[in-house]
Amino acid sequence: MPDRSRPARTSAAGPQAPDAADGTAVLGTSEGGSPRRSAGPRVKPRNGLDRYFEISARRSTVGREVRGGFTTFFTMAYIVVLNPIILSGVDVNGNALPFTAVAATTAVVAGVLTIAMGVFGKYPLGLATGLGINAIVAVYAATQLSWPEVMGLVVLEGLLIAVLVLTGFRRAVFNAIPTQLKVSIAVGIGFFLTIVGLADAGVVRPGEGALISFGVGGQLAGWPLLTFVVGLLVTSVLVVRRTRGALLIGIVVTTVFAVVVEAIAQVGPRTGADGASNPRGWALQVPSWPDSWFDLPDLSLVGQFSLFGGFDRIGVVAALLIVFSIMIADFFDTVGTVTAVGAEGDLLDSDRNLPRSQPVLLVDSLAAAAGGASSISSNTTYIESAAGVGDGARTGLASVVTGLVFLVAAFFTPLVQVVPSEAAAPVLVIVGAMLISQIRELAWDDMALVIPAFLTIALMPFTYSITIGIGAGVISYVLLSVVTGRRRDVHPLMWVVAAVFVVYFALEPIQQLL
Repeated sequence: MPDRSRPARTSAAGPQAPDAADGTAVLGTSEGGSPRRSAGPRVKPRNGLDRYFEISARRSTVGREVRGGFTTFFTMAYIVVLNPIILSGVDVNGNALPFTAVAATTAVVAGVLTIAMGVFGKYPLGLATGLGINAIVAVYAATQLSWPEVMGLVVLEGLLIAVLVLTGFRRAVFNAIPTQLKVSIAVGIGFFLTIVGLADAGVVRPGEGALISFGVGGQLAGWPLLTFVVGLLVTSVLVVRRTRGALLIGIVVTTVFAVVVEAIAQVGPRTGADGASNPRGWALQVPSWPDSWFDLPDLSLVGQFSLFGGFDRIGVVAALLIVFSIMIADFFDTVGTVTAVGAEGDLLDSDRNLPRSQPVLLVDSLAAAAGGASSISSNTTYIESAAGVGDGARTGLASVVTGLVFLVAAFFTPLVQVVPSEAAAPVLVIVGAMLISQIRELAWDDMALVIPAFLTIALMPFTYSITIGIGAGVISYVLLSVVTGRRRDVHPLMWVVAAVFVVYFALEPIQQLL
């Protein structure tokens, strides 16, 4: 197997500083979590904060961590507005879920969980309500179960994953995935982030007669698309010139540009309040200065769940299938996210595993249960964390900063809406480029490895799902290893994972049979 170690890299945050006065460099981390160095003395922590978060040991500074934490927040902040929009049609006792309560609870829960990830997981990972999962549970609430009953199943799903973490099963699965697939997961997420950014900005949209189309009628028409282009160009220049805080500066500059554009052109939302279509409008938030800045958070939704109500309504088997489908999405989305973010920050060991991952996986598992218990859907680790890592974050201190800003945002939800998705989307595209660069690590001379890697990379953006990409890669890897006589190269747990994905992909026929 080729040597996967790489020299210390340069990120958008600028050249990485040496770890010690003698120039000793950290080359990564060992399986036990301690830094792997070139010959020379160990880095002496500057203070207790440095010692706890291993800031110097990971070639970072407090300034970089703070900046990276803010960058991660701004790329995740859209969820505070988007989650209540997605859940706005959910019926609870004859009433829709209150928008302000969902927004505030989303921010508070994201803040608490992200701080927990920083303090206990000690990695720069942000958590919030999982996109995709919230849409799935909203459909279940509209068709089969009440909202409290669905949230009860989400709580159970999170607790089940936590049990898998405590037994060591989740980490074992993480470590059992072969290097080729881990690299392809990171690359696939790079493409996934890119298409998410392009879709958020409206550069790609559902087409008429085609799967997707370019802009509006095949053109980059409208001020919001111009805002995205300006943001992408400005951020690209800052990154290439290795400007410290390039990604955060790009978001701020693009937001200011968007606010000025809206004040002059009065563009309005992409779909007006009267329902009239406005394809040249802003995709999500209209970047205008709010009438009020401050609002006390409404947390009345916390605790509004029924743990076993779903079993009584639709039966044990049907309820367990819902729990299974949500659990698989949560389980493997996190595997992909942790792999990609760790790779971007050079935090993985020589086997492409995240050292000391147990606390990370446990916090992520409990986050799913916490989201259900708070009635805002399952919470999970966000791939947008890669934006903060791209801006220099390497430790849990960045997550603490992100979490604190989320808590503050709960009191200033009107201000969060100032940043349009067109201002955050350029950062996702840039981070996608950073992740895609790892494609050089893949083996290209063996089709039994190339095909699983290709399916993983291709299906993530094309299906808008990290889980589906991983599932296709795992199943094809096991199958092709068997037919090429490499059965012994397949880790026993990979057989289990492949079987689970077969059931996951066949879930609808199974439900119909039952």
